Amino acid sequence: MQNKVSKSQFKAKALELFREVELTGKPVIVTDRGKPAVEVRRYRDKRRDPLAILKDSVAEYHDPTSPVAEGDWEALA
Repeated sequence: MQNKVSKSQFKAKALELFREVELTGKPVIVTDRGKPAVEVRRYRDKRRDPLAILKDSVAEYHDPTSPVAEGDWEALA
């Protein structure tokens, strides 16, 4: 599936693109004169279980109670 399509391509293939987004879950960016204008993605109900939303979001979990030093933050480096 294409990641980006122009407005004219989207107009011609809208139903096909909708089906692909539903099946694959990968969003499609609709462009206007080469610039992103709209993102089409699969709908997700916001009333999901909060723990299900956070599932698999923690990369490492070594010692959660230890203090955090300034050098530990990637954003500060």
